[in-house]
Amino acid sequence: MKFAIDLHIHSCLSPCADESMTPNNIINMAYLKELDFIAITDHNSAENCEACMKCGAIRDIVVIPGMEIETVEEVHLVTLFRNLEDVLKMQDYVYSNMKDMDNREEIFGEQLIMDENDEIIGKNKRMLIAATNLSLDEVFNKTSEIGGVSIPAHVDRSSNSIISNLGFIPDYLNIKYIELSRRCDSEPFFNKNAYLKKYGFYNSSDSHYLEDIFEREVFLDLKERSIEELFLKFL
Repeated sequence: MKFAIDLHIHSCLSPCADESMTPNNIINMAYLKELDFIAITDHNSAENCEACMKCGAIRDIVVIPGMEIETVEEVHLVTLFRNLEDVLKMQDYVYSNMKDMDNREEIFGEQLIMDENDEIIGKNKRMLIAATNLSLDEVFNKTSEIGGVSIPAHVDRSSNSIISNLGFIPDYLNIKYIELSRRCDSEPFFNKNAYLKKYGFYNSSDSHYLEDIFEREVFLDLKERSIEELFLKFL
């Protein structure tokens, strides 16, 4: 069966995301666009995953808790987890390996933590937009240890991608899927980069604004609509 996905969405916790990216707004937009799976992947934090998951349950949308982690090599990785407990374990690991810098709201924007009613319950004071002190290998190893999956983000982009920053994808990481950015046409991209054809792929919106969340345009073939089935595809 084909299920519509958008596995890279930022909430208002990400300083670069619009304040309209609240849990209810994200879920309701995904509902209007008839998506089956979405992932909440804020920069180096998962503090809005719980609220989004609660809202998703009301609309019967599968919400995968995740994070977009920036490694010390300045590579962006989308990390996805089966449940809230696991993503919060990863968040603790990331927080313990972040640079000691505070966010500058006047430059980067607020980092809002919300409940399922879109009430502001706090602000994250860390500099979430900065690279962590974690290497690529460390993120992959810890994500795997917890039971999650790491997916190289927007590999077609000229910055903050595993290819632009490293020049290659290490085989020993045993990656099955890579992510392409929203506007990347896969056919010419893979014709130009034939060595990447061995990987599965999907496009993500990397949404920072509500209107950028995908319509029903990117699909995965799964036996059923469940997080566990999706992880069987990726692992």
